[in-house]
Amino acid sequence: MHRRLSYLLYVLFSISLLYGCSGYERALKSKDVNYKLKRANEFYEKKKYQQANGLYESLVPVLKNTRNYEPMYYRYAYSFYYLKDWLSASYHFKNYIEFFPTSKEAEEMEYLYGLCLYKMSPKASLEQTNTERAMDALQVFINGHPESKHVAEASKYIDECRLKLEQKEADAAQLYYNIGQYKAAGIAFKQVMRNFPESTRSDYYQYMTVKAWYRYAGQSIQEKQEERYATAINAYRELVDGYPNSKYLRDAEDYYTKADNIVKKIRNEHK
Repeated sequence: MHRRLSYLLYVLFSISLLYGCSGYERALKSKDVNYKLKRANEFYEKKKYQQANGLYESLVPVLKNTRNYEPMYYRYAYSFYYLKDWLSASYHFKNYIEFFPTSKEAEEMEYLYGLCLYKMSPKASLEQTNTERAMDALQVFINGHPESKHVAEASKYIDECRLKLEQKEADAAQLYYNIGQYKAAGIAFKQVMRNFPESTRSDYYQYMTVKAWYRYAGQSIQEKQEERYATAINAYRELVDGYPNSKYLRDAEDYYTKADNIVKKIRNEHK
């Protein structure tokens, strides 16, 4: 009995699937534009976005310059979004804004354009062009629609993108330090601080600047050591002045003390 029921359900499912596919194929091959649009909207309403997308795509060149084009293109763009095809969705959301700049849906499309770019943003270790594009697009949206209900979300996504860019730069600086390229590390950590002055990790970057210049001075020829240890000392003082409560102060002070003693020794030898 159980086996017969399972078989019956399988047959019914297969018939249903075949009917659905044939309905899509029949609509796709139809020369009746109104019928094709009606079927596309039905698929869309039933969340069958792949079928809706295929039908809408076939209607794009047919419906241009007609009253049905804007609502059709709106759903066409959204079908890519629901299919998580962020690249195509971003392209068509942007097109919608250009095609229908005065539409009441233009604000939503502009936000979704930036959102799709954000969704294409890769992890911090990879190339960050889409991250930067997402930040630019979302900032343009915020500037143009400061009262929009999406402003808070857009701001949050910008902050996340900024953190990712910061992480990429910080990781590069850390790599310089880890492989013994201490001068490059000192410069790179300082650059991270300049590029991201509001970072919650600024005291760490300043601490690493102290360490990097201290290590670089130790590698240097004798004639250059005093100058480079002095740079480490100055970096420590900037850490103390800028971040008096930093948890890195105690460790940084060890580097400062050692650097200061070496500088005093060098100066005594030159007397």
